[in-house]
Amino acid sequence: MSSDRVHTLFFELFSGLPRQGPGSSESTHRALSSLPQLNGQSRILDIGCGTGAQTLALARYTPAKVVAIDNHRPFVVALNEQASELAIADRVLACEADMRTLQFEDESFDLIWSEGAVYNIGVEAALKAWRHLLRSEGHLVFTEVCWRKRNPPDECRSFWEDEYPKIRQREVLLDDIKKLGYRVIDHFPLMASDWWDEYYKPLQRNVDSFRRRHLGDHDAELLCDLCQREIDIWLKYSEFYDYEFFVTCQV
Repeated sequence: MSSDRVHTLFFELFSGLPRQGPGSSESTHRALSSLPQLNGQSRILDIGCGTGAQTLALARYTPAKVVAIDNHRPFVVALNEQASELAIADRVLACEADMRTLQFEDESFDLIWSEGAVYNIGVEAALKAWRHLLRSEGHLVFTEVCWRKRNPPDECRSFWEDEYPKIRQREVLLDDIKKLGYRVIDHFPLMASDWWDEYYKPLQRNVDSFRRRHLGDHDAELLCDLCQREIDIWLKYSEFYDYEFFVTCQV
């Protein structure tokens, strides 16, 4: 399957979803509540924003200016359109950019935010690469998948070894964050509803309709099978892993 074909099918399958990964406005708000209050001069950088569910929550819960970046242009366009419709385009701007090569000046932001996107480059690479963008006493908040229990069943472990070999125990990740020069102010797991109601339930509807549209298309059916496996693994083994919010600041 060509990369262009993969890209086209992937974004068709994921189009129309309320968000591109587990999360909720409630969890975003909870993480924000651990931080010092922001003002109208504060600047937030939302990295890997997708269609911007959390971006709009950041704008709703703070008076700060928010710059959101994603490498998929349709997501960027959709978010800017939403900001215009909500009359907050003066405070929210989405830009097409690669999180690996951000071109902002040093100390440009009071808060860096990234939900469900750090895995693209890894926690260590992200926390090192983005540090220079934070102002003095700035904060970095992100979510990352972690093991909740040791010794998960083989099927569950095998899935994550294939999908994200860098998954680790929460306690190990907390220690690694500290070694990278950040202090953890707060951390907490996402709610089960953040996984099912906000993400997997809408994704399941998309998978079912996508499969019907592309019946007999090997490439499309393979993509459906991969997504279905992810959903089924969570339904069977969610007690063994979760997405954790980490609220940190520079040391």
